Amino acid sequence: MSRRRRNVSVPRPFLKWVGGKGQLLDPLLRLVERAGEFGRYHEPFAGGAALFFELYRIGGLGRKHAYLSDTNERLIDAFLAVQQNVDRVINRLKAHRALHSKDHYYAVRGEVPDGLIERGARIIYLNRTCYNGLFRENSKGLFNVPFGRYENPLICDEENLRAASMALTHAKVEVRPFGSVLEEVERGDLVYFDPPYDPLSRTASFTAYEKTGFGRDKQQELAAVAKALTDMGVKVILSNSMTPFICKLYADHFMIDEVLARRHVNSRADRRGAVSEVLIRNF
Repeated sequence: MSRRRRNVSVPRPFLKWVGGKGQLLDPLLRLVERAGEFGRYHEPFAGGAALFFELYRIGGLGRKHAYLSDTNERLIDAFLAVQQNVDRVINRLKAHRALHSKDHYYAVRGEVPDGLIERGARIIYLNRTCYNGLFRENSKGLFNVPFGRYENPLICDEENLRAASMALTHAKVEVRPFGSVLEEVERGDLVYFDPPYDPLSRTASFTAYEKTGFGRDKQQELAAVAKALTDMGVKVILSNSMTPFICKLYADHFMIDEVLARRHVNSRADRRGAVSEVLIRNF
């Protein structure tokens, strides 16, 4: 698998995502290559789907079926809207771009339309124009990130949206809990888990990308799913923060590689920078 197989820069994630894997694509692609031939590709924490889009971009998926899922319904709305009718999404985003202002942002944030296309375009617009590109919801499932002060935000990246839509053509996109991957996989498939990370400190946690959160009980449940997949002959890659809790959780049945990534989501500039993360695998 070579990253030079396609001389194009799209598709890329069309949503900004805290903890997105753009920085870790090289080590992740090396692990995918190390995994060898696999059947189908599964990404149960879709997020921005950076690895999925990169694998598609370089031809690493070929004609393989892909399964993208997440528990966040608003996120999946955006993926389904782009997948099913990208032209209408682009038209809605152009309308948002023409009206863009602080008042328009808060008006859009405060209302959730009924139609899939409108809901999907709403999330893309809010994500591209909110503070720091965060995707955060309160306990009622309502988007609650304040207005971002960008001079010229890229609200409608038409070329990338069309490329993303093409990549999603043969993907199954659903709202599903991560544990349901056990019902979808077959022996020899590849699963990549990119869950909300275990916090490095009490104040570093950001698991509110959807209303139910993701605490250590969920981390333990995820480790059990990863072990069950291993027993089924499924290839597993998982990313997380390098904390004693996570390292202990996966120490017995998995290989753990340390990688460095720069993280910028911190109110204090002196606490931003390179941090240790782990890529965990069963092969």
